[in-house]
Amino acid sequence: MQVARPRRTCRGGSHGGPRNVAIDRKQLEALCGSTLDETTFEGLGERIQGKVRDSYLDPERRPGQRTIVVSDRVSCFDRVVGTIPLKGQVLNQMAAFWFRETGSWLRHHLIDVPDPSVSIVKECKTLPVEFVMRGYLTGSTSTSIWTAYERGEREYCGHSLPDGLQRHEKLSEPLLTPTTKADFGDHDELTSRAALIESGAISEALYDEAHAIAQRLFAAGTRHAEKQGLILVDTKYEIGLDEDGQVVVIDEIHTPDSSRYWRIDGYEDALSRGESPPAIDKEYVRLWLGEQGYKGEGTPPALPIEVRVTAAERYIAAFEQVSGRPFIADLEPPEPRIKRNLAIP
Repeated sequence: MQVARPRRTCRGGSHGGPRNVAIDRKQLEALCGSTLDETTFEGLGERIQGKVRDSYLDPERRPGQRTIVVSDRVSCFDRVVGTIPLKGQVLNQMAAFWFRETGSWLRHHLIDVPDPSVSIVKECKTLPVEFVMRGYLTGSTSTSIWTAYERGEREYCGHSLPDGLQRHEKLSEPLLTPTTKADFGDHDELTSRAALIESGAISEALYDEAHAIAQRLFAAGTRHAEKQGLILVDTKYEIGLDEDGQVVVIDEIHTPDSSRYWRIDGYEDALSRGESPPAIDKEYVRLWLGEQGYKGEGTPPALPIEVRVTAAERYIAAFEQVSGRPFIADLEPPEPRIKRNLAIP
């Protein structure tokens, strides 16, 4: 599958590499051999590994803060399935873009971005819920709203769905469809407001406050995406409590990992033909895995370089189209660059 490849710029690090040159497929192919996979920065403190982000806690060096290193790992079906060159830089910079865009009204955890792949954030207590907002009847995973609908289910995460809906059709209103927040290596499970409150996982008041934040964020993201020629299809928010007990949005906002984007100019035509709308997110990788028969169980097939490079192009295109800014990549090897930028001994 070919995608449009706008001109992109990169910058070299202190090693004196090239600045302001186009990133082509050959460069991306070369970068496949030096992706940021595992991180072991002992000077940052205790390491907590996630699917894509590795967090570090050092109460003495950074009290009340957390250092998040965004790796190049890609996760599909709740499993790490490989790496995509420059993916961590794209995600980190796109999350920072959204935190800054919404900072006038949204309480969030971002403090600083000292490196293209690193964020310093406020330490927060993460709520055991992933707040998934859906605007369209779509998806390919076992927990997606379309998968459930296709099976004949008309109750989904506490919401009633009418008969006669078409795949990829816009829902009458955006729905909050929460999931449990699984430990690393486990699967998230669908749930509902009533089930979460009944189980004691979250209070009614806290859930409703988080719901209101998710609705406002999704509405803001939808408006912004439309201005950029895109549809914000669905997204996932993570929410926590800071040291004062205030509700705070954490992790990421509207990135190609947490969100699904379609192009407006191809949506109606695709819908009329019963095809998937043109997308600029990691759905490309997920669909490729599905074509190989992988749905999250067992060992995933190795991602070919062609798939990794095309995915990288899509991540970069997503950043540029959503933000309206050129993606500035740092091509210096990531580990020495991060150590220098964070003054790690």
